[in-house]
Amino acid sequence: MRQGTPSRTALRVAMRRAAHQVLDVPRVLDDPLALRILGADRESELMANPHAFEAGPVSKYFRAFMAVRSRFAEDTLAAAVAAGTRQYVVLGAGLDTFAYRNPHAGLRVYEVDFPATQEWKKWRLGEAGIEIPASVVFAPVDFEHQTLAQGLADAGFHSALPTQFSMLGVVPYLTTDALDATWRFVAACGPGSGIVFDYSIPRAAMSFVARRVYDAMAARVAAAGEPFRTAFDPEELEEHLRALGFQAFQDLDSREINARYLAGRRDGLKVGGSGRLMAARV
Repeated sequence: MRQGTPSRTALRVAMRRAAHQVLDVPRVLDDPLALRILGADRESELMANPHAFEAGPVSKYFRAFMAVRSRFAEDTLAAAVAAGTRQYVVLGAGLDTFAYRNPHAGLRVYEVDFPATQEWKKWRLGEAGIEIPASVVFAPVDFEHQTLAQGLADAGFHSALPTQFSMLGVVPYLTTDALDATWRFVAACGPGSGIVFDYSIPRAAMSFVARRVYDAMAARVAAAGEPFRTAFDPEELEEHLRALGFQAFQDLDSREINARYLAGRRDGLKVGGSGRLMAARV
């Protein structure tokens, strides 16, 4: 992340979520705001020729994963709300639109992000005419230089209450020290709190094809000033999270993701490669 500039990957992810709304039937993630938040020019370009943006040989796999991880986070949140959770923290919110189409009455949504990215998002919301509900609270935090606890406390967050967190597209870019500080904070929140995040397995554990895709992606994000920093062995990650205070886990690999969310599709939409989804609860 470059000081004073919004995240380039945040826009790229938002473009893929928007492309999913246009290209894929049925949708895994139904997001009526995904196109609007891009701005009128990008929305028009995407609607006119969605395949131009998604022309790469692995574009469909990335698009599928980004749609599915948001769906997984929102499904997990719905279960938490049904169990009584009334706080949701979106870590590294980017241009995520959940807070502006939130179906859960009484749920307060805290959006945490790098300050420059958050200011850019507010501008995008205003340009798109998307109303900011009273239930939304912005908490600007630079994860590498400020604690999550401090940023959320300044925003009026109640750490003693059960809270659901999401951390999508964030883990690979943070140091292990920053991740541990975040996970410890989540584990110390009220009973029943939990977090959803995606992560990558180590490069050495990937197939030859997955390594090629990973290397190409790593080069692109590094050039954008947002290099990959971490990856985890699944068994070691669960053991580590358990030591931090988490007790229940769902850890989905590509086969499990495809079986749960993408089975029986005629268009062949599926995830692949090394990305995994984790839901951990205290």
